[in-house]
Amino acid sequence: MEINFYKYQGTGNDFVMVDNRDRSLDLSNLDLVRRLCDRKFGVGSDGLIAIQNHRDYDFEMVYFNADGSQSMCGNGARCAVAFSAFLGIIEGKTHFLAIDGPHEAILSGGQVELLMGDVAGIEEKSGDFFVNTGSPHHVRFVEQVAEYPVFDEGKAIRYDAGYAPGGTNVNFVQAQADDRIFVRTYERGVENETLSCGTGVTAAALVFGLRQGQSRVKINTLGGDLSVKFASNPDGSFSKIWLIGPAEQVFSGKITI
Repeated sequence: MEINFYKYQGTGNDFVMVDNRDRSLDLSNLDLVRRLCDRKFGVGSDGLIAIQNHRDYDFEMVYFNADGSQSMCGNGARCAVAFSAFLGIIEGKTHFLAIDGPHEAILSGGQVELLMGDVAGIEEKSGDFFVNTGSPHHVRFVEQVAEYPVFDEGKAIRYDAGYAPGGTNVNFVQAQADDRIFVRTYERGVENETLSCGTGVTAAALVFGLRQGQSRVKINTLGGDLSVKFASNPDGSFSKIWLIGPAEQVFSGKITI
């Protein structure tokens, strides 16, 4: 089977993108998904995104982690917006569907502003925090995050019995200024640290912003810079959450599997 694909990255979070509007790719074949994402035997990526038609939206984003599991992916959604513009499906603004529901986005000059889903609140976890931003995220504030053992500590928390059976993503956060943080993330489904995680930096920004009294937070990741702006509500929930950052096409090709 020959598959046309495009490789996109959003602050180092990379994705195999497939135009599946003709439904030629069987997305129930998880072995195929895992093979395409494999960095040794496939294209190599943190996840796979298929763009499909939907009668009520501009398009539907179907996202798979590298292990074949599914979740919401913020950086992936930003890349999906850029890819859909490349395909001619959308122009500057869009309304599309993802696994966690509908989203809006604005594309301008290589930057994508993505409206995330509302967040019910923040849960404290023995000095750490838990936030569901479309995907589950554990948030821990640390000193010297650049030297922190992200893989070992992240894996331990990801598989902690308290998060069974689905597990969680894990974010380690260092404050750099009143409105800036550095975030490193161990991603469930990739089972490793990634250079960036959109839903993860959103979770970290909500926790940090609430503590600092900020409604916009700048984020440094190993893969680049992002920002998150949001509204805090009296009941502890969050709305109007925008994840903002770059998304770009790296290369395209064909692979036979």
